[in-house]
Amino acid sequence: MIRDALPTDVPEIHRMVRELAEYEKALDEVRATEEQLREALFGERPAAYAHIAETDDGEVVGFALWFLNFSTWRGVHGIYLEDLYVRPERRGGGHGKALLTELARLCVARGYERLEWSVLNWNTPSIDFYESLGARPQDEWTVYRLTDEALASLGGRG
Repeated sequence: MIRDALPTDVPEIHRMVRELAEYEKALDEVRATEEQLREALFGERPAAYAHIAETDDGEVVGFALWFLNFSTWRGVHGIYLEDLYVRPERRGGGHGKALLTELARLCVARGYERLEWSVLNWNTPSIDFYESLGARPQDEWTVYRLTDEALASLGGRG
């Protein structure tokens, strides 16, 4: 049901990224191309990794895209889950849990001490699902982000 992504999966991953963005009401923010995903996942220096959820007959129904982070407090890597997506018509079939289980397995096997991700506050179906697995919100933290003009300005190009 869960396998490592292959270079041939990139077009399908790209489609699902767009499907996820549409679900999150942010399709207009997607700029990533298939070529960029291919380079990030399978280039000379991969920056991210992906797993594919598929049915017994090989139909791709979801994916998890992640990268390594590092905790200075714990002194070890962790996994940051950038995207977890299961196509709506396939939800409830255990694919999302299987993807998270695989990432948790990787953490345990490699000695990583955290598996983290963000979820939109309005996405109660996902929040309920994550909490059913034992995940807990980190309410004391607020995510900050620099993009576009603010990033360029601070970085000296504004």
